[in-house]
Amino acid sequence: MPRELEPSTSEKTFVLEALKQKLRIDGRDFESFRGLELSFGEDYGLADVQLGKTRVLARVSAEVAKPFSDRPFDGIFQITTELGPMASPAFETGRQTEQEVLLARLIEKAIRRSGAIDTESLCIVAGQKCWQVRVDVHFLHHDGGLVDASCIAVVAALQHFRRPDVSVEGEKIIIHTLTERVPVPLSILHVPICVTYSFYHGGEISLVDATLQEEQLRDGDMTITLNKFGEVCQIAKAGGLPIGALALLQCARVALVKVQEITAFIQKRLEEDQTLRTRRDNLLESTAENPR
Repeated sequence: MPRELEPSTSEKTFVLEALKQKLRIDGRDFESFRGLELSFGEDYGLADVQLGKTRVLARVSAEVAKPFSDRPFDGIFQITTELGPMASPAFETGRQTEQEVLLARLIEKAIRRSGAIDTESLCIVAGQKCWQVRVDVHFLHHDGGLVDASCIAVVAALQHFRRPDVSVEGEKIIIHTLTERVPVPLSILHVPICVTYSFYHGGEISLVDATLQEEQLRDGDMTITLNKFGEVCQIAKAGGLPIGALALLQCARVALVKVQEITAFIQKRLEEDQTLRTRRDNLLESTAENPR
């Protein structure tokens, strides 16, 4: 099975000694994220996130389906992840690694199980028809921070997505095109954001948004998911170094500041995209051709 190229002994010693002196290889401090870029596609629900060199693409789609029998008043919301050789040679198509399983579970808990989307708003006819919303997450390049980048991509794509409007006439369901009616945004209750910490030197040093090299050298990690109101959605720690209560509280305080900054950044990009779309639509409506 392919593996990531591990750091050499010299690289390991250099990075760990630099951390002791409160230095990181890329010049960031311990509580700083790498440069975050977010762009949206022409279609609604397509978000492209770059966190440093890590790049993740999330696409939202919706179709009419039958609701689950045990939840007749709820729609269906699913998240699928795909880690392939494009992201890193360590990943294979069709074969899930332990990292991919943990990643999929973390995103699932952070967004779907935290109730970020109001699934009752996806119901069309109780027990018969509902919207099935699906988010496909594609990892294009892996340089650390996959959980944080994919969470940002998913929540940004969900906020950007618009589904077709629906009307019910008796037993007939009419799905209107985008030209007939204005598409409808999803009902999002809150915006959870993941912040992953990496620990070194027995837990004495903790830093956020580790690069791939820093992830390979860490003693343990922990992912905290919060929204901008300070509500903790999940704390995930799959083994590794034990963390004390005081250290956990300090990490949560720093994570809340980062979550508020990222949430504001996503909202700013959404508003910019909406402004561009409105301007483009106005230009299209104002153009006219003279009959010849």
